[in-house]
Amino acid sequence: MPANLTIQYRKAEEEYRKATTPHDELRCLEVMLRAMPKHKGTDKLQASLKQKISKLRRHCEQLPRSGTTPGQGMRIPRQGAGRAVLVGGPNAGKSQLVRSLTTARPDVAAYPFTTLQPAPAMMDWLDITIQLIDTPPITADVFAPTTQALIRGADVVLLVIDLGTDEGIDDVQQLLANLETGKTRLARETTLDADDVGLCYTRTIAVPNKLDLPDAEQRLALLHEFCPWEFPECPVSAQRGTGLSELGEEIFRALDVVRVYTKMPARKTPDYDKPYTVRRGTPVIEMAALIHREFADKFKFARVWGSQMHPGTRVKPDYVLNDQDVVEIHV
Repeated sequence: MPANLTIQYRKAEEEYRKATTPHDELRCLEVMLRAMPKHKGTDKLQASLKQKISKLRRHCEQLPRSGTTPGQGMRIPRQGAGRAVLVGGPNAGKSQLVRSLTTARPDVAAYPFTTLQPAPAMMDWLDITIQLIDTPPITADVFAPTTQALIRGADVVLLVIDLGTDEGIDDVQQLLANLETGKTRLARETTLDADDVGLCYTRTIAVPNKLDLPDAEQRLALLHEFCPWEFPECPVSAQRGTGLSELGEEIFRALDVVRVYTKMPARKTPDYDKPYTVRRGTPVIEMAALIHREFADKFKFARVWGSQMHPGTRVKPDYVLNDQDVVEIHV
């Protein structure tokens, strides 16, 4: 029997995946349990949720009043239309990729562990910005808990692979093996495991790097042989800029957002400078709440200019927004 999970459940599920404290996780799990339809198709998921909630409650009771856990890492505020987290082995070229995609200038060197802490930067893409986070390399001996938390809460992970050396394939295999020992995995789509709510899969793009170096094409063929994953793939040379436009497009597609421009009723032209970005499938009433809570409370109707309808069509609160819609809200 299908679960037929509600919109409220899906929203709470996404918040749970991005939670940064045990208390936040507990709150989201409780919302998920309340919002879940109660029938035979959800019995197993209900049991998993209740078990996770019980365990988290005991854990939270043992925490200091601040709610932090020992060794909890730094918090990086979310910015832009979405968050892409870069992971990889030593010298995979993550920092060079950040330098090439943004105006940030992280240290780049030909030795491992140049990046010691997660470092955010903003990438301009089309008319929006996307947050990129560089992370320390993952090895057999080093896998920071902060990196695992960032992977879990990312909108998309960029798995950067070194094609410049024969060790690059071994490094990525070790990275994937490290993840298999925990509750955070890389996958083609973002989801929580239906049988184990604590097990999280994050949407991933494979980024084989250093395509310009000798024997890179042969190593890419070996990568496909030894690592037959189902992730989308964008081979690049971060140093020379090869493939970066295709990577930017793939990141934007993975975020699964739409850009919405606003227009005041008294003005003829919309504001094209800073679009709102919302998840694909978002109704116009939710976008109204982003502008101001009062706009949602007093919403009467909206007029929309877009590719899916006649200019200025009057729509109801449940109208689903499309990319590059122009919206004029009436209250």
